[in-house]
Amino acid sequence: MDLRSFFNFRKLDNLDPHHYRVAIVSLVSLVVLMGLSGLIAFFLALRGEEQTLVPDVVNLELSTALVKLQEKELYPRISLRFSSDPESRGRILEQDPQPGAIVKAGRRIALVVSRGAAQDKVGDYVGQTIDEVKIHLQTVFGSTRQLITVREPPVYVYDKSPAGTILEQTPSPEVELSGPTQLTFVVSRGPEKAKVKVPDLVGLSLQDATLQIEKAGIAFQFSLRQPEGRERPGTVVAQLTAPGTLEDPSTPVSIVFAVPEPVEGMATGLLSQQLPEYPYPLRTVLYAEPPSGERIPLIAVDHPGRMFTMPYSVPEGSVLVLQVLNKVVSRVEAGK
Repeated sequence: MDLRSFFNFRKLDNLDPHHYRVAIVSLVSLVVLMGLSGLIAFFLALRGEEQTLVPDVVNLELSTALVKLQEKELYPRISLRFSSDPESRGRILEQDPQPGAIVKAGRRIALVVSRGAAQDKVGDYVGQTIDEVKIHLQTVFGSTRQLITVREPPVYVYDKSPAGTILEQTPSPEVELSGPTQLTFVVSRGPEKAKVKVPDLVGLSLQDATLQIEKAGIAFQFSLRQPEGRERPGTVVAQLTAPGTLEDPSTPVSIVFAVPEPVEGMATGLLSQQLPEYPYPLRTVLYAEPPSGERIPLIAVDHPGRMFTMPYSVPEGSVLVLQVLNKVVSRVEAGK
């Protein structure tokens, strides 16, 4: 059986050639129509879906915002973030694209939804130290406006609790936050200290005088002057209050130190650094960092603040470092 018999085209042998032309034209027209349909579909796909206007959903409740997006055939991509406003919980903080933008239907709109305030109630801080609470609040509100702050200065009272311990607070714990809130604390100064005995420092070298100051626990205020008469350079030549006096540990004893004789390669002087007035003495350390070698400790005391003064005689090029509660408050090159 040949191809013509298979397709049963034998009956077409007697057809008029005109019919052949009609059949061919019809076939070509069908192919062209199919091609045009494909092109139209292709260009429609390129053009994409219908465009729409992005609505403004900022400050709306999430459920309301979703309805508005659905009406425009848009879809949300949601992320959460803490806010500085406790009342904003569940509301839209930001959107992208911005309201009024023209986008294709079916586009995803990024929404930032408020989780409310990082802390919505006043915590219970009694028994904690005031420094711990300040650090905690800075951490909690690190990415938003700090809703809870501490009133400065706190009310300090002598108490058997360790110095810095919070004894009372206002507002009370569990009070709900409705906006910025300031906490007032009553803080322990520590037990009221007995008066200390002022040691006899006159005639001592700087190193020996420092040891006596650290041992006695007195506050001090140094000054420098040139030695007079039979006074020895590099020693304490006068003090006020007198030795043996019982003194409040926060009241400084005035100490006059005679300038030492020059030594090649050594820098001498008086370090003066203004500090805040502390409600109770804080651990204060002064040391020198020479150009080479290990640091040189100069004094470590509990200091009440205000003015810190200390003579020094250290290798030239040394840096004097003053720390309060392990925090550097001053770095000064010796002799500058």
